[in-house]
Amino acid sequence: MGLRHPERTAGPSRRFRRATVLAGVVVLALGLTGCSDETQAGRFGMPEIVTKQGQDNLDLWQGAWIAALATGAVTWALILGAVWYFRRRSDDEVPVQTRYNLPVEIFYTIFPIIMVIVFFSHTVRVQNTMLEIDPHPDVTVKVVGQKWQWTFNYPDSVDTPDGTNVYVAGTGDDRPLLVLPVDSTIEFDLYSPDVIHDFGVPAFAMRMDVVPGRDNKFQVTTTETGTFAGKCFELCGAYHSRMLFDVKVVSQADYEAYLAELAADPDHVSEAPVVGGAYSETPVLEDLNNTEGEDE
Repeated sequence: MGLRHPERTAGPSRRFRRATVLAGVVVLALGLTGCSDETQAGRFGMPEIVTKQGQDNLDLWQGAWIAALATGAVTWALILGAVWYFRRRSDDEVPVQTRYNLPVEIFYTIFPIIMVIVFFSHTVRVQNTMLEIDPHPDVTVKVVGQKWQWTFNYPDSVDTPDGTNVYVAGTGDDRPLLVLPVDSTIEFDLYSPDVIHDFGVPAFAMRMDVVPGRDNKFQVTTTETGTFAGKCFELCGAYHSRMLFDVKVVSQADYEAYLAELAADPDHVSEAPVVGGAYSETPVLEDLNNTEGEDE
């Protein structure tokens, strides 16, 4: 019983390549049709986005998933298709042996490089969009993250005998409320008097570290009204889990009424932003040095 090489015609090979391409196109089409911002599944797990900058972030996230699924579908189709097409058809058959396929090897080298370049360029573009700063934002909020809650200041927002800054401070048992106007560009100036925190709102698709001694800031442009959750995303100490807050995006009229309500209460008015925290006047390192000196 001798060994023989099966003769393979060009027809089945072309059909195999066409089926592989068709499988990739079908998966890509299904991904595009099912990719809807209205459902969490369509957003691939992302929350509902209510900012202009966050939408760009969501588009990048969805595009990356679609590209990954299409690549996976084509790869699996090639693997399984090769297993089926080049299978042994009888016990005395040896499949055609191929040492290399130069076009395929070139494709497997060049195409991943192109994918990396495309992903990198889109990532940089979205990153620049997320960090772009308008020199004249509609609203500026000085966000203070302290152990272990948030203080939200609206500097130069009112003009009262008690001052021009209104603020809201929270506690572990009473989470603060951050109120913002819709269709407005909001700037968040981030400040910490003690340790590193991280200010983030999932519905904004944006968060940033709040670092002592470093002036961090970012902007968002709100597009929808509603109430959303925010929290600290940096493990900052024993009560990190209690650094929760709520965000309410309202109309311009409701926003102005909210500021007027705060301005009517002297407990929410100050001459300058309230930086909060036990170490707002005595830095942590200085306090530790003094304690060590007393121990000696």
